[in-house]
Amino acid sequence: MLDSIDTHEQEALATLAAATTSAQVEAWRIAWLGTSGRVGAMMEALRGAPKEKKPMLGKQLNAMKQKLEAQFALAKASGGAESGPDIDMTEPGLPAGVGRRHVLTRTIADIVDIFGRMGFRVAEGPEVEDEWHNFTALNIPEGHPAREGTDNFYMAEQGGIRRLLRTQTSTVQIRTMEKEKPPLKIVAVGRVYRPDTHDATHFSMFHQVEGLCVDKNVSMVDLKTALWQFARACFGPEAEVRMRPSFFPFTEPSAEVDMKMKIKGEWRWVELGGCGMVDPAVFESVGIDPEVWSGYAFGLGVERIAMRRHGISDIRWLYENDARFLRQF
Repeated sequence: MLDSIDTHEQEALATLAAATTSAQVEAWRIAWLGTSGRVGAMMEALRGAPKEKKPMLGKQLNAMKQKLEAQFALAKASGGAESGPDIDMTEPGLPAGVGRRHVLTRTIADIVDIFGRMGFRVAEGPEVEDEWHNFTALNIPEGHPAREGTDNFYMAEQGGIRRLLRTQTSTVQIRTMEKEKPPLKIVAVGRVYRPDTHDATHFSMFHQVEGLCVDKNVSMVDLKTALWQFARACFGPEAEVRMRPSFFPFTEPSAEVDMKMKIKGEWRWVELGGCGMVDPAVFESVGIDPEVWSGYAFGLGVERIAMRRHGISDIRWLYENDARFLRQF
């Protein structure tokens, strides 16, 4: 066997060249390079070779093995000599799928466009926040229930600062007022995080659109006008807005925002978020004089808007990435 290494190599290459299917290529590998294959048997036979011939024979065998392994890799990559089915070039091709933006992405673009036509510009902020921007500057004091660990995604403390995934896009209004002087008119859209149990109307990550207007002599009338204009542009000319008294630490007075829209042919009131006049304590935290400036703020749920516009009954469907569902929008 060892006296005819070249002959064995030629036989192996010829057999591999004759393999016409991937199955035949694999059978060749087992026969020649497998654990009990012929190359392994030759390596075993090398132990009984004369001592003076072992180095030369070992070198030849290694070279043969490497060459066969390289040729096998090429044959495997090409699937052997196997050819696919004949293709009739005169047959019409399969239609290519047309990609589209996610329904949430398109909803956000529509929201930004509507508020942009009202003079709001887009502002952005980080999703990982410190407690000052997420709570303290928004008039949410130490010990407030909103700061509980069960209601937030806190991170390990670093450098004496405890951070968390932001629970609201109101943090963007704080960062904007820190850097810029009024008058201001901004809208911020982004992801927020809360450890809610997932069900048809709740998810641990969702999107909010935050609006802020700061100027002289701003009132609740201006706030309701902005929301009314948004409702008409987003849900149709017959949409309505109502504001129910509520409480938020960062606005005073505060209100829940309901919009009346047509759902499955029936007009219904749907809660979309909260709003109110910016609390003077919030202005003071960012160095704005509340005696000179006033402002309103609102926060709306993007998923709620998308679900009401498109008749989606379960928020979880928006994040399952099921193409059958997403192709509907």
